[in-house]
Amino acid sequence: MATIKDVAKAAGVSVATVSRVINQSPKASQASIAAVTAAMSALGYRPNANARALVSQSTNTVGVVVGDVSDPFFGVMLKAIDHVVRQQGKQLLIGNGYHDAQTEREAIELLINSRCDSLIIHSKGLSNDELIRYAEEVPGLVVINRYIPEIATRCIALDNYKGAYLATEHLIKHGHQHIGYICSNHDIEDTEQRKAGYLAALAEHGLPHNDSYIEYGTPDEQGGESAMIALLSKQLPITAIATYNDYMAAGSLSVLEDNHIQVPETLSLIGFDDGLIAKYLHPKLTTIRYPIHIMAEQAAMLSLKLAQKDAGEATVRMFVPTLVKRHSVGRATGE
Repeated sequence: MATIKDVAKAAGVSVATVSRVINQSPKASQASIAAVTAAMSALGYRPNANARALVSQSTNTVGVVVGDVSDPFFGVMLKAIDHVVRQQGKQLLIGNGYHDAQTEREAIELLINSRCDSLIIHSKGLSNDELIRYAEEVPGLVVINRYIPEIATRCIALDNYKGAYLATEHLIKHGHQHIGYICSNHDIEDTEQRKAGYLAALAEHGLPHNDSYIEYGTPDEQGGESAMIALLSKQLPITAIATYNDYMAAGSLSVLEDNHIQVPETLSLIGFDDGLIAKYLHPKLTTIRYPIHIMAEQAAMLSLKLAQKDAGEATVRMFVPTLVKRHSVGRATGE
């Protein structure tokens, strides 16, 4: 493997000149740049990224921690971030946190040790205090999908409570009074906020809350299936169901189809997120739009600015979800 000394010898220049060319120093002449570039190409020399970082104090990398890269939700988020950072000539380093505190901590530490210029963190396992400490250590750190008052201007968050309230209220406006809820069993703030929004909508419209109308499962298709089976087994007078996300709604639809329960004629169903799956289900899923693409772009731009000591106007970025009407919600009958 070629070394920097080999490049210097082949180019007929000093090691210091090679270093200046590699680190794009304005002191490097055009002749030196041409000679060194040609020598590196001929020898197959690849500059050491860590060594360059020690000189430039930058690796041109942006670190991102997500829950699980295999989840389509995070795929959309990463694509939006990547689009922004590539425009700035940077690359992504990605770590999975799996909503586990220790795993998230290890991922963040690895990205910090890799000298990432910016960090965009989706964390549900770490405490507010620990994320605040990381924010104090890393000027370019931004937290996405979470609101922490002490670092509010470095958070990009969604009003989950409002989203679930809108979903439940939409069902109520269609005449439904017996409304179930299929909830995530993950112990994270999104779960509590969305459940609270569902309960608040019932209360504010004078409808009673019944614990038996709520079932829990993993926030995916399998969790939706198991929760829907549990609800159906109770033989409750439910005419509509709000779900934690679109994937739980998809699992629920599968169970309803297997049991010959028509949607929305017999039972109405509403999701949350407006993921890619929502408009391809049958019937097409009425849901709450989670603007993760826009939020991710905002997080990337803010993180890059903070890393450059350009905070700009200090604002709180709390996004509001919106209702997407499709075909899975109908008017209540027999209420």
